[in-house]
Amino acid sequence: MEPDRVRVLTAYRRTLVDHSEWEEKVKEARSDVKRLESDYEKSEDDLKALQSAGQIIGEVFKQLDEDRFIVKASTGPRYVVGCRKKVNKEDLKQGSRVSLDMTTLTIMRKLPREVDPMVYSMSAEKPDNVSFAGVGGLSEQIRELREVIELPLMNP
Repeated sequence: MEPDRVRVLTAYRRTLVDHSEWEEKVKEARSDVKRLESDYEKSEDDLKALQSAGQIIGEVFKQLDEDRFIVKASTGPRYVVGCRKKVNKEDLKQGSRVSLDMTTLTIMRKLPREVDPMVYSMSAEKPDNVSFAGVGGLSEQIRELREVIELPLMNP
């Protein structure tokens, strides 16, 4: 009776180990399926965007209610438009750039800012009152600028 018990317990342990291995493989397969499904959805969205008739760039002017916005299109006029379900409406604030479907005038996606943030922050700087003395090491270029710009204005 004792050897039968040992054999059955050994077979049971082997079955438990096999079960845990298969369980791990199923978890990995499920995570792969989720990843592939999200990749598929993204590919489908990209394909639809490429196949669409065209898009207009606009700027959100005002949010009327939860689903409707006033958007100023790049072509000039302002439109009351709806929004695609996949677009996060909380991100659509006044001044946000968006792309509109040309036929339905629906907001398709939020676009990044038109200018690079680094360039935008530098453009806000004002040179104030800078003289030629404040610019060092460019004496030859300064002399050329004076010849080309200042002298003809002062001595026409």
